[in-house]
Amino acid sequence: MKINELRDIAYTTACDKGWHDTERSVPELICLMHSELSEALEEFRKGKEASDIYYVDGKPEGIPIELADVVIRIADFCGAYKINLEEAIGIKLNYNTTRPHRHGNKRC
Repeated sequence: MKINELRDIAYTTACDKGWHDTERSVPELICLMHSELSEALEEFRKGKEASDIYYVDGKPEGIPIELADVVIRIADFCGAYKINLEEAIGIKLNYNTTRPHRHGNKRC
């Protein structure tokens, strides 16, 4: 699957399930993306391994599932705002190859 196909599926599914019935602000949507990362952190804090997927009443859980939710929320956002995510990722990946080793002198 190509990235923009993922974007389109995520957006269509969100629309079909009512998540675009009312307009949400960009800050709210970004907070929802961030909340999925926080859920991944909570899985780690519960002692789950990074690759663990488990089920609770048939619902998949675990760090990989929360990371999938992050990607899905980002793809949905890009669908709503007609962002060519595939192009943006390509541009950024290409730019990153030009950056110096550990650019910015950051510790992590």
